[in-house]
Amino acid sequence: MIRLSLLLFFAALFLVPAAARAGQVFESELHRFRVEVVVEPLRHPWSVAFLPDGGLLITERGGRLLRKPPGAAHPQPVSGLPPIEEHGQGGLMDVILDPQYAENQRIYLSHAGMKGQRFGTEVLRAVLRGQTLHEVQTIFRMSGKTRSSRHFGCRLLFAGDGTLFISLGDRADRPRAQDRQDHAGSLIRVHADGSVPQDNPWADGVQGLPEIYTWGNRNIQGMALQPQSGRLYTHEHGPQGGDELNIMYPGANYGWPEITYGKEYLGGFTIGEGTAREDVQPPVHYWIPSIAPSGMSFYTGDEFPAWQGHLFVGSLRFGQLVRLQLEGEQVVHEERMLNNSLGRIRDVRQGPDGLLYLLTDSAQGQLVRLRPE
Repeated sequence: MIRLSLLLFFAALFLVPAAARAGQVFESELHRFRVEVVVEPLRHPWSVAFLPDGGLLITERGGRLLRKPPGAAHPQPVSGLPPIEEHGQGGLMDVILDPQYAENQRIYLSHAGMKGQRFGTEVLRAVLRGQTLHEVQTIFRMSGKTRSSRHFGCRLLFAGDGTLFISLGDRADRPRAQDRQDHAGSLIRVHADGSVPQDNPWADGVQGLPEIYTWGNRNIQGMALQPQSGRLYTHEHGPQGGDELNIMYPGANYGWPEITYGKEYLGGFTIGEGTAREDVQPPVHYWIPSIAPSGMSFYTGDEFPAWQGHLFVGSLRFGQLVRLQLEGEQVVHEERMLNNSLGRIRDVRQGPDGLLYLLTDSAQGQLVRLRPE
């Protein structure tokens, strides 16, 4: 009887919430909204991008790229991808459009690239025509592939000057993040073809790899440009506590694993030297306990006027949508919404219609949108 009770307890503890129901209504501090299901089911979706014709691109971690034409009931697989292996937290991950997509039809995808049973983050670009990829080429390969199945990073973002940011995790090998001759645990900045901008911090490759823009990052899983200021915000996973929201400055060290608010998973012991050091860029905001952030977007639409300028972050651990209100560079208020009603939130994007879109990470994942009620 005791054994049965324990089994029921753990089953309830890890129970995945039911899929979102169309028309679910939620109250938040500033807006009342309902959840609409856009696409289901999806198998561990990771990222969504909006096409100019009103269609969608969705990646699934297992290696499928899906395209949903406008008006279609269901998305269909896109052909032409090279073989992509799902490996723990890695697989097919982010997808973004080229800033000149209307002219060149180029898209960019990050994934866990494999060589001899060792894995590391890679980025490819291709031309999308209908349901097929053409001119597929790899523009970036992370140095130092390993067998680890954790901490790939993999978020992609184009800056206003047309350069491409690529986030890389420490691959669960902490000291690598403090080695500027190693890509692991860094933010990468390259041109759209993978070449190195000459104004990168170590473009000459002497004191650091030329692609590295920042270092000391554990596992960046969200990136967004603040529209008003142009600042690049990222968030990254801490271990037990210590998830961080950062503003990214070229050449800055963000401390991992020497300076962190995180603790060891077992025992809760302090990691590194403490929480601050003069040569380390401090976070704008941090979370204890960890929310396991993933996906991030500034809201600029008209559908939710009271949310304009606010930053929205998904939570894998708590299944929350976190709203952050900023004044200057400071977070002055935080609200947490949804509270595991939809499950693990993997991606957060603003659509061209001014609505917020969320991807839920499960074997029966969904793309949903929030509409004002």
